[in-house]
Amino acid sequence: MRDASRGALRVVFFPDAYNEVDGVANTARHFEAFAQDRGLPFLTIHAGPQRQTEVSGSVTRVQLPRGPFTFPLDQTHHFDLAFMRYAGEMAQQVHDFDPDIVHITGPSDLGMLGAWISYRLQIPLAASWQTNLHQYARTRLAAKLDFLPLSWTAKLLDAAEHWSWRGATRFYKIPCLLFAPNQEMVRELGQATGKPCFLMSHSVDTTAFNPAFRRRQGGPFRIGYVGRLTTEKNVRLLARLEQALLARGRDNFQMVVVGQGAEETWLRQHMKTAEFTGVLTGRVLAEAFADMDLFVFPSETDTFGLVVLEAMASGVPAVVSAAGGPKFTVNHGQTGFVARDFNEFVECTDLLLTRPELLAPMRLAARQHALSTSWERIFEGMYSAYQGCVRTPCVADHSVLDVAKV
Repeated sequence: MRDASRGALRVVFFPDAYNEVDGVANTARHFEAFAQDRGLPFLTIHAGPQRQTEVSGSVTRVQLPRGPFTFPLDQTHHFDLAFMRYAGEMAQQVHDFDPDIVHITGPSDLGMLGAWISYRLQIPLAASWQTNLHQYARTRLAAKLDFLPLSWTAKLLDAAEHWSWRGATRFYKIPCLLFAPNQEMVRELGQATGKPCFLMSHSVDTTAFNPAFRRRQGGPFRIGYVGRLTTEKNVRLLARLEQALLARGRDNFQMVVVGQGAEETWLRQHMKTAEFTGVLTGRVLAEAFADMDLFVFPSETDTFGLVVLEAMASGVPAVVSAAGGPKFTVNHGQTGFVARDFNEFVECTDLLLTRPELLAPMRLAARQHALSTSWERIFEGMYSAYQGCVRTPCVADHSVLDVAKV
């Protein structure tokens, strides 16, 4: 049980991503900044291009390079099979930091290192569910099985999703405390693991993403997408959407696709109006968001979809899928639409394309929703959950570390 005289909680954080351009990395940087602003003792250990240690106020950040046994998960994310070579050294650094809790963000090379150190030093472990790995497994496998009969494909995909879910939730039985980005996952993860699971939502920097950055004055209706161009993001729907609008005789629109990934070549071949910008960051990304009239996010695997909130902060309503986490961000009919199928994606997009008078109140409502979110409240809630965890005995399923039992 934690000694109350120790003062502020001491947290060690092992994020799966930090330098990358994605929601996990964005959240990690905001979490670290929150600790620094509050003067909370905080140690971040993450992967990066070179060995580096930085100390800024109450925050220490250690960057560890991946080695020759690294393989790509996609164009921006990697896994180092030999990352545990840092185990002894990092265990000593964590021991010297004397934390109250270790927090990991998934079953990555960083997550496995953090889980082992937590177990080795007998420090309570918390974990965030950031990615629907079972759905990723299904969608990526589906792209490779299109040569099989549909009946065979369905069985293989169901099996891949089932066993990926079992493997992932078994890993999440290790921690004492869990966080998930939407209420649906909070419920499902709590039921699957038997561990307490709390909501860890997301916020957005409403100064960095702002309607004031809009540069366009008129021109065609601009339909945008921002994110990885990969199978699990369901990005081929963008081409189908464009084709459906053109088939309706709509020619006063342009699509803009921000990001990169394995699906980019296919999209370029099958889209007529699209502008492909590649990856954008900083002010250029903020301007790209603000110049959109509508944001379309077809992913069914995202647990939150931070880009949806970034679009809304830019005064851009969004159309999102009814599957996955983004549906919890959009207030249907006010800040955008939640589409149950492809036909509804088309209908909702066409509605705003042809009735511009509906757009102004939606833009305002989207911005107001983004302004109502707060990273501070989110992280304060996490620290409250930490307090409950460290004050009670930790019951962790360390047998999960035996991979043979998964």
